[in-house]
Amino acid sequence: MKSKPVDVICQHSKDGTIIPLRIRFVDDNGEVQEVNLSSYKDMSHMGTRTMPDGRFVTDKDIIYECKFVLYNREHKINLYYNYQTMIWEMSPTA
Repeated sequence: MKSKPVDVICQHSKDGTIIPLRIRFVDDNGEVQEVNLSSYKDMSHMGTRTMPDGRFVTDKDIIYECKFVLYNREHKINLYYNYQTMIWEMSPTA
């Protein structure tokens, strides 16, 4: 599946870290979904590489592995933010 744009509410900590808290996206049925992230893992700062979902990332990307629950089912996603484009995107983990 191709990545899709997503709205993100996040916390900017005084040490400069960004913590994703909540996302809003349009699902495959065209409905807007808003969910709280139940966990996240910062996968940034590992250098330029291709992620398991096929996305090419550089040091200009922030990458998180995240989990959330929607309709009583846990979903795992990669959440990406690019400093140059200032766009958040998500894709299911591979």
